[in-house]
Amino acid sequence: MARKRKGRAIDGMLLLDKPLGLSSNDALQKVKRCFNAAKAGHTGALDPLATGMLPICLGEATKFSQFLLDADKTYSVTATLGIRTTTSDADGDIVERNPVNVSKTQIEQACMSFVGKSRQVPSMFSALKYQGKPLYFYARQGIEVPREARDITIYSLIIERIEGDKVDMLVHCSKGTYIRSLVDDIGQVLGCGAFVSRLHRSNVADYPADKVTTLDDLFAMRQEIDDNNLDLMDNQSFEALDQLLLSMDSPVKTLPAVELEANSASYFCNGNPVTAKDALVIPCQVQVRVYSEQLFLGVGFIDENQQIAPKRLVVR
Repeated sequence: MARKRKGRAIDGMLLLDKPLGLSSNDALQKVKRCFNAAKAGHTGALDPLATGMLPICLGEATKFSQFLLDADKTYSVTATLGIRTTTSDADGDIVERNPVNVSKTQIEQACMSFVGKSRQVPSMFSALKYQGKPLYFYARQGIEVPREARDITIYSLIIERIEGDKVDMLVHCSKGTYIRSLVDDIGQVLGCGAFVSRLHRSNVADYPADKVTTLDDLFAMRQEIDDNNLDLMDNQSFEALDQLLLSMDSPVKTLPAVELEANSASYFCNGNPVTAKDALVIPCQVQVRVYSEQLFLGVGFIDENQQIAPKRLVVR
């Protein structure tokens, strides 16, 4: 007997404005329920104390979430000087207090010293895995485990305000950058310590910031569906909500596009490498997004024979 589907097979990307105090997984589950989606996933967690853009993938779009995990991000952050905490943010216990005897010039120089490429040791309070468990699992038990420094890039760091012990910054950074660790490192350079007292993610990749949606808006739209006793498996019931979704190929828009003819598309969707004239000018091992008659088929890569080999396929 076929298993009854739990939720709608809806595909697309939602840009959620995650509120303060909510974990990324909690936010994901709320969005999933609002859309009555059968499948959902987020692209890079935000701490409960952080707010801002959290791209959420629905349905087949979850197959392409990795591309947003690898994307650049921009954060608006307030660093509070003179205090270090166990988590390098306001959620942790204070472990050190120091007088803040630094000038504006010293603060600017310390911040600017981190612009460019560097290696950063991830915070113990991160979701990185060690022996199959996230680092925060060990940190909450007071266990310190070895972490390898990772290559990161701070593309720009703009100081927007310095007032008392508060420093407001706008940071554009590469994947894998921990803003808490960055702020803690700045505090160490200044000799007074620092922690993140406010963190807002304003951008992920080149997604438009004006397309973010709040949970309150989603709740209100879902409540209207429930109040009218609409069919939760009928896509027409969710027409207003579904209009908020971006296309499922939006996470891979930076990849070169290749168009396949109908016969080649059929072979490609069955897992076979195919030839296309568009691929002849693309270097080997480069990933591409693949279409046929403007329908997104998935992501492939150019193999050593200059063919397009499937990597992640959309199932319809």
